[in-house]
Amino acid sequence: MDISGSTTTTTPAPGPAPARPDRRGARRTGRLGALLGTAVLAAGAALASAPPASAVSHADAAAQLRSAGIAISSSGGCSDRNVPTCTSLEGVRQTTIDGARTLRSATGCALTVTGGTEVGHAGGTYSHYNGYKLDFALTTCLTSYVTGTFTYVGQRSDGAALYRSGSGNEYAREGSHWDVTYYNCGGC
Repeated sequence: MDISGSTTTTTPAPGPAPARPDRRGARRTGRLGALLGTAVLAAGAALASAPPASAVSHADAAAQLRSAGIAISSSGGCSDRNVPTCTSLEGVRQTTIDGARTLRSATGCALTVTGGTEVGHAGGTYSHYNGYKLDFALTTCLTSYVTGTFTYVGQRSDGAALYRSGSGNEYAREGSHWDVTYYNCGGC
């Protein structure tokens, strides 16, 4: 009905012709779907092989440690993860960095990292390479703090004296350093 009160009839405007099946389009769509599927699988594979989201680059980890007053030393004078005489922090977990910073703050000791994620350490889930461990140079201050504060829990299979903090992190006294496993940040 229009505004004058009379009734009008409208005829629909002509539209596009109905689509007819096109076999070429179906093949194109099939190929596109296959390509997209392949791309999704490739992206998934890349993510599966990527380091964990909590992993930190060497530069970021080194900057965080240095800002907390923790030194880094390498017998080879390098930071290449693939060279055992280097001290690399590539792929270290943020929780491990936070744990080292907490240790520095709690002890008040001068700390020097002498081992990180470089090859040459023992393997395993909670390993250096997987970013759970750091080695710290032996100092009287650090040794006194660890042995006087944490619980002695016996010897590790390699004979290293093993101490456990209240948060569950483990400190093993190896020959020239403390081998520390950070399961969590230890009070962060």
